[in-house]
Amino acid sequence: MIQTLVFPIKAVKFPTTKFEGSNQLRYKETKMELTITRPDDWHLHLRDGELLEAVIPHSASQFGRGIVMPNLKPPITTTAAAALAYQESILKALPAGSDFTPLMTLYLTDTTDPKEITLARKSGVVFAVKLYPAGATTNSQDGVTDLFGRCLPVLEEMVVQNMPLLVHGEVTDPDVDVFDRERVFIDSVLRPLIQRLPQLKIVMEHITTMDAVKFVESCEEGSVAATVTPQHLLLNRNALFQGGLQPHNYCLPVLKREIHRQAIVSAVTSGSKRFFLGTDSAPHEKRRKECPCGCAGIYSAPIALSLYAKVFEEAGALDKLEAFTSFNGPDFYGLPRNTSKTKLSRTSWKVPECFSFPFGDIIPMFAGKTLEWQSSFN
Repeated sequence: MIQTLVFPIKAVKFPTTKFEGSNQLRYKETKMELTITRPDDWHLHLRDGELLEAVIPHSASQFGRGIVMPNLKPPITTTAAAALAYQESILKALPAGSDFTPLMTLYLTDTTDPKEITLARKSGVVFAVKLYPAGATTNSQDGVTDLFGRCLPVLEEMVVQNMPLLVHGEVTDPDVDVFDRERVFIDSVLRPLIQRLPQLKIVMEHITTMDAVKFVESCEEGSVAATVTPQHLLLNRNALFQGGLQPHNYCLPVLKREIHRQAIVSAVTSGSKRFFLGTDSAPHEKRRKECPCGCAGIYSAPIALSLYAKVFEEAGALDKLEAFTSFNGPDFYGLPRNTSKTKLSRTSWKVPECFSFPFGDIIPMFAGKTLEWQSSFN
């Protein structure tokens, strides 16, 4: 079982020859460096307003592109009236000289018009549609209640337009245990959906269980895939309670048992093309996390690449890191891979205790802890 929130790096020996592909490991005395194709974040919350302006530099410094979640208030439900305006706000908030590209998504509702999917595809700006079961997570109150009824024409049009459906895979039935909601969703929603529309491209977001791993692996490659977060690779549900209640480790879907964490690590470090990077980085002000009804979400954007490198090193699979971070996502979406590079150096550094802004503080994942990998964009 996990005893602490940060795991010790295991001693791993690496060959001095180049790995297949563009991965390169080299030694400079005791310093190790890994050069990979610049990664993308295929599940990202940027919020809006002053929170957007605060957090966008972190993602822009780490990633080339990001699939931006649409669960704002009000949600991003249309292309012309909402998605394009949100994209413009993100671009205006980027640091000078940044070439980060936001890839926009639409928020699926019971009243979404199939024509909106056609408009979204033609826009060249919207790249996916997000399914939130109503009440499943932050700002999901406008989400879907009738997927196989009122939403079916929209899903059929998504097949025609080759538009991926991004799924928050949890049921919201209060009679279902919170730790079982992903498993029940797979059986009651995803399997019937694939049987009904086998050509629909689906990304199961932020998977948390062995059940999700087995489900994704059982589906046709290139048709169903999954994003994986740093927290679900590094933490199990003990991290919610060690040393007292830990609100900054609270996210949805909630952390699961150690056997599930291990299954997810094995899947992503196996070299499978079905899994790719999606941080689900979700910033909230400290006062909204540390309160009687704290918000769900973990802010990982500033340290995500360091954490993914940690996972792959501990698994002895650094040669497979680049595919997970930089190849599998764009390949699934049918987009070109980035041509620029990112350098990861095995150099110890301390995660800030918080990031302070005029409106308040944001506490990052692993705040105050020491990590062994640093990233820099070439």
